[in-house]
This record gives sequence, C-alpha cells and structure tokens, in this order.
Amino acid sequence: MKISFIGIITVTVFAFMPLISQSQDISKTVEKGTLLYENMLSSENDLKDWKLEGPAKIEFKENWMHLFSPSEEGHHVLWCPEDFPANFIVEWELQNQETDAGLCIIFFSALGINSKSIFDPSFPERNGVFKQYTKSNYFNNYHISYYANTKDNRAREIAHLRKNCGFDKVQIGELGIPEKSEFIHKMRLVKNGAHITCFVDGRKIIDWIDDGEEFGSVLQGGKIGLRQMKWTHFRYRNFKVWSLEK
Repeated sequence: MKISFIGIITVTVFAFMPLISQSQDISKTVEKGTLLYENMLSSENDLKDWKLEGPAKIEFKENWMHLFSPSEEGHHVLWCPEDFPANFIVEWELQNQETDAGLCIIFFSALGINSKSIFDPSFPERNGVFKQYTKSNYFNNYHISYYANTKDNRAREIAHLRKNCGFDKVQIGELGIPEKSEFIHKMRLVKNGAHITCFVDGRKIIDWIDDGEEFGSVLQGGKIGLRQMKWTHFRYRNFKVWSLEK
C-alpha cells in the first residue's frame, strides 16, 4: 500500500488549524486596558490579604505558590481580596504537582446579595464544601473547571462553565488542562460584559454569552477565587488582572 506524503501533510495541517484559529481569537476579541492588580504569588508576604477557606496548606518554593490539602483532608478555596469590575482579563500560570487526581476551578464575579462583599460578617463561614459556593442563598458567581480528573470522574478533562447560585451548567466546553500534563500552563479568562471566554495556552476552552434571562441576570463585578478539590496539588504564579481597553 502506497502512502501519500501530501495526504499526511494535509491531515497534519488541518489537525492544527483549530489551535491556530483559537489563538487568533484572543487578539480579535478584546485588548488589555489598565493593569488593576498584580501578584507574583512568590512569597508569604504576597498572600497576606488573601483568604483561604478549607483545610489546605500554602507553601512557597522557587517563587511559586504551592496549594494542597495535607493528607487530602478537604476541598479548599483561595480568594483574592480585591473587588474587580464587570469587565476584565485575568491571567495566571500553574503547573500540576500530582497528576493522579485533582480538580481546579476559578470563581469570578462573586458578589453577595444586596451588593455585599462575600466576606460580609453577616454571611455564614465557609470551609471549602462545594455547595456553599454553588448553591448559596447569599452570594452568586460564575465558575469554570479547567482541570478535571477527580477520583469519582476520572479523566473528564473537558472544561465546564456554571452559573451560581443555581449550579447551572451553562456550557460544556473543550479540553482543559490534560489530566497527566506536567507542563507549565498559562490561563486567560476574559469577561466582556455578558461574554465569557477562557483559554489554556491560547487555546479556547470556553466561549459563552449570558443572555441574562434563562439563568437570571448577568453577573457583574466581584471577587475572584481559586478552588481545588482535596486530591489536588498545583503550584501558581503571576496572577494579573486588567480592565478592558475602551
């Protein structure tokens, strides 16, 4: 049987076309405006105002922040203390330190009822249990799971976008961070009004527009948090948030 090298080249080119197209989408969508917040996450001092919920430990090695739960005791959320506007771009880098199992989520536009902070003392304390963040009756948010390899759902890998407090799965996206990847990955999340997009290394994994009707009003500004399930150990650095260019 003869093998056509032209055919192989053609197949190879088409296999990579989606990645090229998605990378181009970044520049076509929005541009970065003012840098609103920057944190290298390289030392204990960098996290002095951040809030950790749940049984987790934070360590710093080689200018990286390591986040994990000793003895896999429980799930956890680490909140940036800043309040961000309705429109923003956030980028961060991370790397898996334990590929056996885990799940990474970013919460965003997290705001309490009546525009209260999610840390308002009148709200119940949280300890990392998922329903406190997704089925709460006192604050709302969006969240994207971009690494998914849990012990009860091995190698799901596909990114999901949910809108809370209804825990509504509004989009099943594309492959997030591969389950066994040990590479350093760069994440980019863009909220442009009702339009939400998310990228892993320039590859689009989420692209959804909230119509503000089916699942309630479009969520606006609020806090950003990083969540891990108890089996997870990732390291993070270079967390930056920009406004959108007007």
